[in-house]
Amino acid sequence: MSGAEELAARLAEDQLEVLGGFAVSEAEAGFPPGTRTLLMLGPKEPGFWGHLTSQPEWDGAPDPVDRWSRRVIGRIACDLGAKALFPFGGPPYHPFYQWALRTGRVWDSPVRLLVHAGQGLMVSFRGALALKEAVAVPPPGTKPCETCAAPCLTACPAGAITAAGYDVPRCHAFLDQPEGADCLSGGCLVRRACPVSQSYARLPEQSAYHMGQFHR
Repeated sequence: MSGAEELAARLAEDQLEVLGGFAVSEAEAGFPPGTRTLLMLGPKEPGFWGHLTSQPEWDGAPDPVDRWSRRVIGRIACDLGAKALFPFGGPPYHPFYQWALRTGRVWDSPVRLLVHAGQGLMVSFRGALALKEAVAVPPPGTKPCETCAAPCLTACPAGAITAAGYDVPRCHAFLDQPEGADCLSGGCLVRRACPVSQSYARLPEQSAYHMGQFHR
């Protein structure tokens, strides 16, 4: 079994996978000293939500997803002699958006949200591993939007997410109305409109949880 296969198997124990990665040049700014490779980690489906909600962090205290991510990814990093980095816990925040684009497997979508080769607009990152070794990373993919009719552009019932960007106050105002119930219970309709998202096995319960965290 190769090193990449061993890492994939280790991540799969906690329903995580490498969503992309890239080489880091020697002494490049913005990374822990000695970093040569950055691997970006996210949920592996199907099964992520059931696994997560069975963990000790799901105890009613705030931020269970972030606390679980720190424990699990932090432990993996320690085992590998790597450094765990997270998209939360700031300011300052690590530039996960820019890092994702650098992988060649994540792109800026027509509605400015990130879109992943396999997860579509449902892509999310739980953390990253900064490795001191140069290791193989997933190869670049083909941007799915290039052959897509872009239903995301017209999917938002509030007109809050368009090619012009994301009007967050308008989104919140819509979610306060009865018409926003479907978005709250099943997840953002723009993300759900993406054909790649529709083939990704993310449970509505997970989307509802994150919507509840966003709109509170």
